[in-house]
Amino acid sequence: MTLPQLSTTPAGESIEQDYPSTCKGTPENPALTTRDKQLRSRSSQHRQGWTIYHWFLYILDILPTHPSVDAPIRQKYEKVPRLSDWSMHRWVMSHAIIPIVLQQLYIVCTDRNFTTLQALLFYNAAYAAVAMHGLHTIRRLGHRVDFLDSHAQRDGIPEARIKRLVVTLILTSTLRPTVTVLLTYRTNETLKLASWIWLPVEVGLYGIILDFWFYWYHRLMHEAPRLWKYHRIHHSAHHPNSLLSQYADTEQIFLDLLGVPVLTHVSMKALGLPWGFHQWWICHIYVLFAEWGGHSGLRLYASPPSTFTPVLRWLKCETTIEDHDLHHRRGRRRNGNYGKQTRLWDVVFGTCVARIECRDDNIDWDRVVDLPVF
Repeated sequence: MTLPQLSTTPAGESIEQDYPSTCKGTPENPALTTRDKQLRSRSSQHRQGWTIYHWFLYILDILPTHPSVDAPIRQKYEKVPRLSDWSMHRWVMSHAIIPIVLQQLYIVCTDRNFTTLQALLFYNAAYAAVAMHGLHTIRRLGHRVDFLDSHAQRDGIPEARIKRLVVTLILTSTLRPTVTVLLTYRTNETLKLASWIWLPVEVGLYGIILDFWFYWYHRLMHEAPRLWKYHRIHHSAHHPNSLLSQYADTEQIFLDLLGVPVLTHVSMKALGLPWGFHQWWICHIYVLFAEWGGHSGLRLYASPPSTFTPVLRWLKCETTIEDHDLHHRRGRRRNGNYGKQTRLWDVVFGTCVARIECRDDNIDWDRVVDLPVF
C-alpha cells in the first residue's frame, strides 16, 4: 500500500495565514507527523506488512478518499453550494426507520418481539451498517464538491495508529446501541402512534441538550490544562476526515459514546417526554450523521439535520461543516466552536469563530446539492 507523506500547501494559500499556530505540531497540539505515515491509498501494492486492522479498513472499503479520484481545488472566494436540508433528513430517517420496520415485520410474522439479546445483536449490526454506508456516502459527495481549505490536503489515516482507530470504530458501533438497549428496551412495549407525534420535538431537543453537555465537556478539555491530554490525539488532525471523527484518546471515546448520550437521555426523561428506545435510536442516527459530516471537511454550506434548524438558522445559531473544520485548524488555546450539533451554546457563551468560506455572502443559495439516499 502506498504511504505518501503529508502534503505541503502551496505558498500563499495556507490556512496558517488565518491561524498561524494551527498547522504546525507543538507539544500541546501535535500534528500528524511524518512518522505517522498516512494510509490514503487502496492500492494492492505493499500488503506484506499489513495487520488485521489494515485489512479491516480495506475490506469494508471505508477509507475517506479514492486514490484514483482527485477532488477539484477551489479558491476560498468561490461561491459555496448548500446541501439540501430535506435530503439530509431523508437520508437519516430512511436509515433509522429500516431496522424498526424489520423489527415490526418480525413481530407480525412470529407474534413475538425481539428478546433483549436479539435486540442487542440486531441494532448493533444495524448501527454498524448505517455507519458504513454513511462513510461511503460522504466519500462520494466529497469527490463531487471538493473540500474546505482545498489547497491543504485532508489528513489521511495515521499508519502508526490504525489499531487505535479500528478499535474505536468498533466501540462506536457497539457502545451506543448497547447502552440504548440496556437502558430503554422493553420486550413488552410496542410502537404507539401517540408517542411518535412528539418525535419532531424530541429530535430537535435532543440535539440541543446533547450539545449543551458536549459543549462544556469539550470546552473544559481545551481550557483545563490537566484535561487537554485526553483530547490531544483527536486534535492531531488539522484537516480531518469523517473516519477521524472517532480518532481520540480512550477517555474522550467513553465520554463521547457513553457520558454525553446518557446525560442527554436522563435530561430527556426529566422533561417528561414519551422518550423510549426507538426515539433514542433515531436520535443516535441523527448524531452519527452530524459527527461524520462535521469532520468531513466537505465544501458545502450544511448544518446537522434537525427539526429545529429553521429556528436556529433564524437566530444565527446553526452550526456548519466549516465551523468544526476551523476548530480543528486552531488547536488548543485560541479556539472556539465547541458545539457539534448546533452553534447555540457558542453564541450564548461567546466562543464563535468567524467563518471564512461559508460566510453568508459567499454562499450560492441557488445551487442546491442533493444527498442521495443510497
